[in-house]
Amino acid sequence: MPHRPPSSPTRPALTEPEIRTVTVGELTPLDGRLMLADYDPRWPGLFALEAAKLRTALGSRALQIEHTGSTAVPELPAKPTIDTLLVIADSANESAYAPQLASAGYVLRIRESGWHEHRMFNALDRAVNLHVFSSGCPEIERMLVFRDWLRRNAADRELYARTKIELAARTWRFVQNYADAKASVIDTIMTRAMSSDGR
Repeated sequence: MPHRPPSSPTRPALTEPEIRTVTVGELTPLDGRLMLADYDPRWPGLFALEAAKLRTALGSRALQIEHTGSTAVPELPAKPTIDTLLVIADSANESAYAPQLASAGYVLRIRESGWHEHRMFNALDRAVNLHVFSSGCPEIERMLVFRDWLRRNAADRELYARTKIELAARTWRFVQNYADAKASVIDTIMTRAMSSDGR
């Protein structure tokens, strides 16, 4: 799948076979509702600890580390999982960084070779999603623009919060299905964010 500019729509929803294809290891269905938590002011501190672990593990190979997702936005309810963005030179070259991440307690869970060579690791003993992208990938800017816009725009922050709460109350086969269901609202918010930033 070709790289898209930051203003483009989110990735198409994944089918169950596609979810199974990109999952590394056992795929555990949710088959239920998602539990959202009110914003917790401890979340930035948990991210800071995570960033320090990554810098220790990777040194200069960690080109950028950012707190992303809903736990990075004050006042926004979220799954209590710290979404962390790690930018390296080449996310497809797992041998250059995955062993170091494994030694630091991360396990590879998602390998999306067809979508920006995205990799996602989970921490073994704490609630962390570590998203890895290559330097220059347009998805990096997209994630950061969305985060920063929600931090400063109360109306869209409230819209996103309402959407998350409504969707979380439904029953989902996989967590990915819940994430995909937010796509249209995310695209609407991103259109406003990119327009406001003059992009």
